[in-house]
Amino acid sequence: MATLISHSPADTEALGERMGRQAQCGWVIALSGDLGAGKTQFVKGLARGLGFTGRVHSPTFTLVNEYAGGRLTLFHLDLYRLETAEQLASAGIEDFLTPDGVAVIEWAERIFAARPDPGLPFPVKKVRLEITGDTGRKIIYDHFGA
Repeated sequence: MATLISHSPADTEALGERMGRQAQCGWVIALSGDLGAGKTQFVKGLARGLGFTGRVHSPTFTLVNEYAGGRLTLFHLDLYRLETAEQLASAGIEDFLTPDGVAVIEWAERIFAARPDPGLPFPVKKVRLEITGDTGRKIIYDHFGA
C-alpha cells in the first residue's frame, strides 16, 4: 500500500491520471471514502489517463457511466444508493467485475461487504480517500503495477 497526501482536487486527479496511464484491461478499482472525499475527482483523472477527453461526472442516479474513446473503455459505477445484497445483485454489478476495459467502483465497500470474496482472477485495486481538511486528502492505494 502507498499513501499520498493530496492538497487539492488537482492533486487527487493527478493520482488518478497516473493510475489511468498504467491501467490494464480487466482492472477493477475499488474506491472508498466519505461523501466529498474526492472519489469522482480521482475518476476524472483516471479517465484522462486512459485518454478520454469528455466530461466525467458521478453516476449516482444512473448507477453506471461508460466512457469510451480512450485506450480502454472506463466503466464508472456508483453504489451509493444500493444498500443490500439483493439490490446489488438485481442491478447487474456482476457484469462489471470482469470488465472489457477498466471498472472503477465508488462505494465499493458495499459490494465487497455483501460478497467478500468475489472470485476474481486478479486482485482488486483499492483506493481509500480520507478527508483531512477543506481541500486536503489522505489517499491510501494499492500499487499500480499489474
